[in-house]
Amino acid sequence: MPKYLWQASYTSDGVKGVLQDGGTGRRAAIQKLAEGLGGRLEAFYFAFGSDDVIVIADLPDQKSAAALGLAVNADGRTRLKTVVLLTPEEIDQAAKMSVDYRPPGA
Repeated sequence: MPKYLWQASYTSDGVKGVLQDGGTGRRAAIQKLAEGLGGRLEAFYFAFGSDDVIVIADLPDQKSAAALGLAVNADGRTRLKTVVLLTPEEIDQAAKMSVDYRPPGA
C-alpha cells in the first residue's frame, strides 16, 4: 500500500480546534480519516516550525490521497501538503528503468 507524508499547518481557527479537542483528539480524527479511506495511520506528531503536524500513513491509492487532501484543504482550517514516500526497494527498481531524457539545451 502506498505510503504518504502529510505536513499540516493550522490557521488560527484550526489551532482553536486543537485547543478544544486536544492533541489525542486530533490524532484520533486523523486515524479515523485514514481508516475510512481503507488506510492505516503509522505516525502522528505535533511539531515546532512551519509545520504544526507531521503524519505518515498508508492509503490504498493516489485517488484516496487526493480525496483526503481536497477535503482537508477545502475546509480552510488546515493547510495540508502531501508527499508520496518511496521505499529503498522502489528506488532500486526505478534506478534500473531505462529513461530517454534530453536535458534542456542539449
